[in-house]
Amino acid sequence: MHILLTNDDGVFAPGLRALRKELMKLGDVTVAAPALEQSGVAHTITLLNPLVVKQVDDDDGTTLGWSIEGSPADSVKLAICELMRRPPDLIVSGINSGANAGINVLYSGTVAAAIEGAFFKITSIAVSLELSEHFDFPRAAKQARKVIEQILANKPTNGSLFNVNIPAHSRGEAKGVKVVPMGLGRHGEGFERRQDPRGRTYYWMTYTPPRQAPGPETDVTALADGYIAVTPLHFDMTRHDLLQEVGGWDWKG
Repeated sequence: MHILLTNDDGVFAPGLRALRKELMKLGDVTVAAPALEQSGVAHTITLLNPLVVKQVDDDDGTTLGWSIEGSPADSVKLAICELMRRPPDLIVSGINSGANAGINVLYSGTVAAAIEGAFFKITSIAVSLELSEHFDFPRAAKQARKVIEQILANKPTNGSLFNVNIPAHSRGEAKGVKVVPMGLGRHGEGFERRQDPRGRTYYWMTYTPPRQAPGPETDVTALADGYIAVTPLHFDMTRHDLLQEVGGWDWKG
């Protein structure tokens, strides 16, 4: 098996390195990831600037992979179209430093990289680790590898897309795996108003966890309860249930 590994935290991020070591137990791993952190860029692609690419080495002097001065989606697209001799059998994005659950999925560069892989009809998996004071990436990587092995054992159709969120190690041993939908609760939106030394006003976005309305269990609640949350995703944003109704409106050209 040939695996393409990417992320949005940058090619030298500890989450990517830890996951690479575990994925090498499953097959050959090619790394193609942004040169710099790209958190929150969603599915940005580069159209007006060149994509500078170079090979980079790991700490032991061996080749780590490709460093790409672009977005996570750029990295996947370029790797498949130009850098790899043949398309990979699997694409994994992560491990992200912080959960990508709830509406964070829509902002996430980590998830966007997996979506880009699914565009190419390649099974793609995004992996994120819940925010914590201390990240235990090696432990999370082992958990992620076990989840990935189970996904592959069930032979998902080509182009299947999965989002995996792993609870912080401070919650203790993960209680298990739950397959749950993406939560739709909004975060507590807010900004802190400040002034710089020159007296100019600027704002810093604050963060509070998403508000989970009463109802069915989601990735947000499963993660908070100490479970690994697995969510099958798709990128078709069409409201198919409304096509017939809206098509029946009295449209005038």
